[in-house]
Amino acid sequence: MPYLASRRNLLAAAAVAAVTAAGGGSAAVGAHRAPHPPGRAARRVLGGMSMAEKVGQLFVSRVYGHSATDPDPADAEQNLALFGVRTAAELVSRYHLGGIIYFAWAHNTRTPHQIAALSAGLQEAARTTGSRIPLLLSTDQEHGIVARIGKPATLLPGAMALGAAGSTAAAGRSARIAGAELAAMGIRQDYAPVADVNVNPANPVIGVRSFGSDPQAVAALAAAQIGGYQDAGVAATAKHFPGHGDTETDSHVGLPVIRHSRAQWEELDEPPFRAAVRAGVDAVMTAHIVFPALDPSGDPATLSRPIVTGILRERLGFRGVVVTDALDMAGVRQKYGDERVPVLALLAGCDQLLNPPDLALAHRSVLAAVEAGELSEARIDESVLRILELKARRGLFEAMSGEPDAAVDATVGVPDHLAAADEIAAATTTLLANPAGLLPFDAGEAPRLLVTGTDPVSPTGTTGPPTAVLARELTAQGCRATAAPPARAVAAAAGQAAVLVCTYNVPEGESAQRTLVADLLATGVPVVLLAVRNPYDPARLPACAAELATYSWTDVEMRAAARVLTGAVRPSGRLPVPVPGRYPLGHGLTY
Repeated sequence: MPYLASRRNLLAAAAVAAVTAAGGGSAAVGAHRAPHPPGRAARRVLGGMSMAEKVGQLFVSRVYGHSATDPDPADAEQNLALFGVRTAAELVSRYHLGGIIYFAWAHNTRTPHQIAALSAGLQEAARTTGSRIPLLLSTDQEHGIVARIGKPATLLPGAMALGAAGSTAAAGRSARIAGAELAAMGIRQDYAPVADVNVNPANPVIGVRSFGSDPQAVAALAAAQIGGYQDAGVAATAKHFPGHGDTETDSHVGLPVIRHSRAQWEELDEPPFRAAVRAGVDAVMTAHIVFPALDPSGDPATLSRPIVTGILRERLGFRGVVVTDALDMAGVRQKYGDERVPVLALLAGCDQLLNPPDLALAHRSVLAAVEAGELSEARIDESVLRILELKARRGLFEAMSGEPDAAVDATVGVPDHLAAADEIAAATTTLLANPAGLLPFDAGEAPRLLVTGTDPVSPTGTTGPPTAVLARELTAQGCRATAAPPARAVAAAAGQAAVLVCTYNVPEGESAQRTLVADLLATGVPVVLLAVRNPYDPARLPACAAELATYSWTDVEMRAAARVLTGAVRPSGRLPVPVPGRYPLGHGLTY
């Protein structure tokens, strides 16, 4: 279709403008994207390290608690049970850790000020004990449906929402905002962007975390986000290599097998990672997936030398840090035991070993492999040098200036960032169907609207519930909107101008969500469907008076949807994936 062709051309042009393809690995925009050869300073640091300190630098671990030195008693007990120490500072000192990953469930991410204090405390522990090497503090702040840090930090549209907007400028802007806020809290590595191309509607783990199903569009948007993060001083991490977009198994709980041929991989999965390398991405995360066309051994990619070294290092020319996906995930633990996995990952060519289930065992196993000659000291030095260079590139060896609280106050959740999030989100909502012209609602007539449907838990625990947020924003726009739970929705529909129903990953066949939509349609009141996660829901439900996709249920996307519903903003999002049997790639209506 003409629209899709022109959109692909625009995105491809943006990608070319953002990165320089080629040959000698020429720089893209900004010196931070140029190749970074090992520096003398990093080599000097490496030369003064013991083998135990070198091995410690390879590990990025979880730890429980909101404070480096004074966790809550329950968190201290959890650390003692898992690691044999009570505090995060003790953990850093005992294992000479290279990094810590923050999780909300580990109570690391309560508030921006608390996070900044935790980061400062951890860095103090790293600089005053052991090898005195600063930590690379990291988290999964993809935005959209995966975010570890919530309000009052700025929450931005996720990848597929940005794919619907189709703007590399917006993608880069969102990453610069996200990166600046992470850096202010002391976090200098984000496990984002997702570079997977989501071509399977049944994918249970990627879905809207992907920019879409068009490899060139994904490549352009991923490259733009890499530039944004790294301009803000935060290491971007393209994931999950060699591509997790066509699977029906979640690698957290099983071992997915990708059936693409080598030619299909080169056409579908490779382009975003190639673009990421050309954009100078600091890190690439591996996937716990079996990809027989790339390595017939049956080993997951994380443990595959043909994939990590042969393809990522040699074919794509990546010279940065390769980080494993979390080593406590089932996908990497099924074939080999926890003692062997870290060693095999290093032999494959990985550098950072993320979140092993048993840190003491993993640390011992790598040391033992060095002592036995299975891993050479030169191989360990190679990875440690890459990690040290990354830390130097992100300014971690420089003396920290200013107060953490001041940086948080000046950066995190500031009005300019919140306004930018709303502006970016306004272009993401996709109007899929409006056959009778029900939308936009005329807010001047104060129509009565009922909002119901699924209320998924907020990714951060700090937003929502989405039906209440949508009703509140519709009311702010001039409508008379109320929210009701599904059990009361049919009875409450009488007398309403329309019922808006939020759906969330509707399964094939009969389901409670399908029954709710059918019962609401039977009332005769116009029904507006909002798919608040994967946009495939309309194909699994009866046709409604209007249908929209929001790609996330966070407040910023619910506010954007309300503005589209009332005509305060004209819908401009376009489907970044096809909805089989209903809507093609690139579909989207406007007023």
